[in-house]
Amino acid sequence: MTERRPSAREALALLADDFTELPRPAGDPVPDGPLGWPGYDASRARAAQRTGEEESVLCGTATVEGTRAVLIAFEFGFLGGSLGERTGDRLEAAYTYARDRRLAVVPLVATGGSRMQEGMLALTQLQRVARQSELTRAARLPQIAVLRDPTTGGGWATLGAGADVSLALPGAQVGFAGSRVRPPDADPAAYTAEAQVRAGAVDAVVRPEALRTELGRWLRLLTAPGTEAAPPPRPLGATDPPATGWDAVRRARSPERPRAARYLDAYFTDRVTISGDRCGGTDPDGMLCGFGDHEGRTVAYAAQTGTATRPAGYRTATRLIRLADRLGIPVLTLVDTPGAANDAEAERQGVGAAIADLFGAVAAARVPITTLVIGEGGSGGALALAAPGNTWATPDSYFSVIAPESAAAILKRPPREVEATADQLRLRPQDLVDLGVIRATVHRPPHPSTPPP
Repeated sequence: MTERRPSAREALALLADDFTELPRPAGDPVPDGPLGWPGYDASRARAAQRTGEEESVLCGTATVEGTRAVLIAFEFGFLGGSLGERTGDRLEAAYTYARDRRLAVVPLVATGGSRMQEGMLALTQLQRVARQSELTRAARLPQIAVLRDPTTGGGWATLGAGADVSLALPGAQVGFAGSRVRPPDADPAAYTAEAQVRAGAVDAVVRPEALRTELGRWLRLLTAPGTEAAPPPRPLGATDPPATGWDAVRRARSPERPRAARYLDAYFTDRVTISGDRCGGTDPDGMLCGFGDHEGRTVAYAAQTGTATRPAGYRTATRLIRLADRLGIPVLTLVDTPGAANDAEAERQGVGAAIADLFGAVAAARVPITTLVIGEGGSGGALALAAPGNTWATPDSYFSVIAPESAAAILKRPPREVEATADQLRLRPQDLVDLGVIRATVHRPPHPSTPPP
């Protein structure tokens, strides 16, 4: 027996207790629709009687964990949650209302796609939705999609995949092709929320009982723009400067040195993560991205984890910086990589283009970006994440045009000269300050009980 899908109103009740429906756009439906499809009126009447709704979407406002937003809930029981002209009218009115009142938009998607009985006029509603989404994006308002079962067709390709952040319910069918139009040999596991997370198209799978809290966190963090640059984190490792270039390299490569996760945990009291580059890739072991609460204000973060950064990691960081820039949220980046991944697969995945795009996003950002080098700063793969003029470094880090071993190899020097090459590269934090590459080395402030010198 197939489990019953929650209705639109049940989905709304998961998130808020005060949903207030917006006024419905006026207009009389054409008998049997714009195509004169025989029996279309009767189908709509049966759907209305079965669901208690007059259309496939409900639009209104609600407070989710303290933040007011416009919620758009699809009723799958009404003709499969399909989009027709009247659906488009409601969606356009909801987005317009959100922009007029500076509210975030939260689509709760459950749709099979465009409505067959309205033909191409139904399909063109996707263009209407896309325009409304872009206008809302230009107004610097966040869009957070909740993907229910199913989220397919044009609803996925606009409201779902087109949102700034997408959260999915476990086991939800998510994909462009619905179950009745896929190739007969298609793997059904590829069309699930979990598969879309792995493919970098969805940020997270959230259990229904946790959805209200999680969505509330996202709304609170994404609707709190700021103007001041984020302060660099305090160092969690060594506090004295390295004596030599090779000492700096050795410290940065030490397995005991604090990594990005520790810095983020110490810096933020609460944080949420984005995942994926929206074009098929993720780099969860190489790049951590998201938004967090630092001393009562939102800061976006993109942090390398000490491994070679993959193309998807750079693209995810670019996505993060551009979203933060649009929403007016300052950014913190943590540099820690021996360099960009340089294997054949990385080249096939466009590592050069991904780095170029990140350089461009950092250069074009209107919000302040603060960078802290917390470990290895390996060549352009590290520099792409660094803020020009506002980069700092910890005492157990280095930043170099290239790793000393590689520099020695390029210069045709024997291995015994690697350590001397590290000194010549002037890669220590204090060297970088002298060269004007970074602003300063961060130091741990003295303990309150420590007497002044």
